[in-house]
Amino acid sequence: MAGKLLSLLPPLLLAAVGLAGLLLLCVPTQDVREPPALKYGIVLDAGSSHTSMFVYKWPADKENDTGIVGQHSSCDVHGGGISSYAKDPSRAGQSLVECLEQALRDVPKDRHASTPLYLGATAGMRLLNLTSPEATARVLEAVTETLTQYPFDFRGARILSGQDEGVFGWVTANYLLENFIKYGWVGRWVRPRKGTLGAMDLGGASTQITFETTSPSEDPDSEVHLRLYGQHYRVYTHSFLCYGRDQVLQRLLASALQTHHFHPCWPRGYSTQVLLREVYQSPCTVGQRPPTFNGSTLVRVAGTSSPALCRDLVSGLFNFSSCPFSQCSFNGVFQPPVTGNFIAFSAFYYTVDFLRTVMELPVGTLQQLEAATEIVCNQTWAELQARVPGQQARLADYCAGAMFIQQLLSRGYRFDERSFSGVVFQKKAADTAVGWALGYMLNLTNLIPADLPRLRKGTHFSSWVALLLLFAVLLLAALVLVLRQVRSAKSPGAL
Repeated sequence: MAGKLLSLLPPLLLAAVGLAGLLLLCVPTQDVREPPALKYGIVLDAGSSHTSMFVYKWPADKENDTGIVGQHSSCDVHGGGISSYAKDPSRAGQSLVECLEQALRDVPKDRHASTPLYLGATAGMRLLNLTSPEATARVLEAVTETLTQYPFDFRGARILSGQDEGVFGWVTANYLLENFIKYGWVGRWVRPRKGTLGAMDLGGASTQITFETTSPSEDPDSEVHLRLYGQHYRVYTHSFLCYGRDQVLQRLLASALQTHHFHPCWPRGYSTQVLLREVYQSPCTVGQRPPTFNGSTLVRVAGTSSPALCRDLVSGLFNFSSCPFSQCSFNGVFQPPVTGNFIAFSAFYYTVDFLRTVMELPVGTLQQLEAATEIVCNQTWAELQARVPGQQARLADYCAGAMFIQQLLSRGYRFDERSFSGVVFQKKAADTAVGWALGYMLNLTNLIPADLPRLRKGTHFSSWVALLLLFAVLLLAALVLVLRQVRSAKSPGAL
């Protein structure tokens, strides 16, 4: 009788194993969220000197009504900014094709139709719009015609205001440096306790300063209220048109022609021919145009490496004679005292980086920045070329650019040694270019509905583990008994 019971154990255990396996399939389930799919967005930054394309991506669900956005790829458009095609608008659209073809490859094909595409034009187009609204409209029509030929969800081409440019640049910098929100080590999104930092952008035709402030602005036009990741921010911002790097250089050249007939900011030994029409065609220099002049005239202008005269020339760009508010930066523009840390990017970075890396000069303090500017403005053309062999583009303009930045920060924005110590000059943060485009995309994601997370059936973890252990124990016990039965059947005393 006992032998028969033992002989029945293996089949019984195997049946138990099968039952445990069935239970594993029948345990209570719960809904488990699958990782959300990715969405994509494309922003074309149509600046005054060139256009850049940025492709961004983010999870299809959202965090506190603002998408978690990161840069996927980028592309620099060959040629000048779209405003440079005012006389041949069709070329403005054609110039974008190479980068748009890259976007077709960078964004998965099944996401093309749902990927929003935006073009934002900045100060170059703002200037063109001042002189020729008709040409501006034709350029925008041309780029729109090109952009609508692609399978993306084109949302329009528009000219950003200076305020937009400043605020979106501030949002970008603080987002990348995780001052709004970050993914904590505990595996969830948390709000850092550190404050925001100010942003300073120096483009080709305008410059912007933006920082958080606690006091209401005396000029309502310079105050913006933002709500990001559930937090409210009061931000001061101002954009100075005609104070971008390229326009400043044009204004300094116009002043040099009027005052000296040579250029004190250019290095000694450098000279070039200047077409007067090109000097005075910008709205930024039209006020310096002589009453009578021949635009077709070519004038040879030579540099003299004169730091003192260059400083006087740059100082003439700023007007401190009057202020209708309790405090101003320059040109009668209200500005509260700069507070907190700042990041300076675009041409701020490129100019200071030249001083640091090529000239090998310290620029950590205002005094050092002033000394470095003095040194580069004393360089001859031969000395500069010896430092950067074979690179002549922009080389002659580094003195003027450095002098302008030094004057803008110290006299214009009123940084002192203490506040300047909190300024960093950076091109990128978190491997992403700092500029207005990402902030623009972050803002626009609020307009994109979040995808509902897909659900699948899953087992409660504790139930799954218990049944899995039971299944393993029963299976092992059945194997042991089967082996024992086989061994006993082979033994000589077995019946």
